[in-house]
Parts: sequence; structure tokens; C-alpha cells
Amino acid sequence: MKLIQINPQNPEKEKIKQAINILKDDGTIVYPTDTIYGLGASLFSDEAIEKVYHLKNRSKNKPLSVCVSKIADIHKIAYLDKGEEIIKKILPGPYTIILKKREHISSLLTAGTDKIGVRIPNNKISRELCREFPITATSANISGGTVPEYAEDIAEKLGESVDLIIDGGKAKSTPSTVIDWTINPPKILRKGAMDVKLDLNIE
Repeated sequence: MKLIQINPQNPEKEKIKQAINILKDDGTIVYPTDTIYGLGASLFSDEAIEKVYHLKNRSKNKPLSVCVSKIADIHKIAYLDKGEEIIKKILPGPYTIILKKREHISSLLTAGTDKIGVRIPNNKISRELCREFPITATSANISGGTVPEYAEDIAEKLGESVDLIIDGGKAKSTPSTVIDWTINPPKILRKGAMDVKLDLNIE
């Protein structure tokens, strides 16, 4: 395990590239988001996704959310058939949007369901990390436990199991707000961090 510090406002390109190379090689990383620290693996590597479940001691009956860089990337992994204008107003931001997954997305990631949770964090580091391909965005903790606010504390908890930890400073202690966008009107499943007043009425 290696821990590196990175500039949150202007992430160093060589450090981002180092992390992406690990992800391409079926590795795992811890990275900052606009809420809590996330545990990242390539969306297209079942081997890496298996590692995430193992690292977290997480049941495979519980799906993993994912991080993408921009709205256009959502269409590559999920069906966004309604309310895109509303989503554009809240993303990037501290929200996880539940959508119907596209057929090529691994059922391992979605726990055998046809739904996928998607994030676009309001955080430059996380968005740079997933510019080439989506990565998992599950919390960097043992399932059921709290997520430390500091990268050093995460390193102590996860030990040598993760390949790289990116220290982007203190994280917030509140996770994202989860919204089920597969129903009309969309429904908040978990109220977490929020940065706007939501109007979820979709015509």
C-alpha cells in the first residue's frame, strides 16, 4: 500500500495517471470525493470488483455505486430516460442517482439487479480519476463501520489490502443522498449530504 498527497484544487497529472494505471491493472485505490472517501476499482474488471467486496467484507447481495466524470458518461452505463435537466442541476454534487443499468454492466457490481447507483462528485480528484472509465464509488470502510475523515486513518483500517490511498485532505462525515430515479416521481432512499433544495417532479 502506498499513500500519496495530492492537490485538491489542481490535482497533479502524474499522480492521477499513477492511480489510473493501478486501476487498469485490476488494482484498488482510496480516493476523496465531495462527501466521504471512496474505494475505487475499474467498473470493467470483475477481478477488481471482487477485491472491493473482500476489502470491505461486504455481502455480494449489496450493490456497489459508481463514479463517472460527466453527464454524458452516465448514458454509457445506464438508461437516463427522464429528468436529465434536473440531474444536470444537482450533478456534480453529493448525490447518488439510481438508474436502470445497461446490459454490458457486470451483475457482480449490481448484486444481480438491473439497477446501478451513479455519482458525479463535486470534486476534481475523483472526476479526473474516472475520465477514462467509470470506477466504483463505495465508501472506504469495513461494511457497517464508519468512514474515517482522514486518509491516514483509512490506511490503518484497510492496511496493505488496498494498492494506493490518495490523501486529498479531510473529508466530510456525511455520505451522499441516494435518489431512486427509476420511479416517477423519483424517491429519496437515503437523506445524506445535500447542496440544493430538491424538486423531483418530472413531467
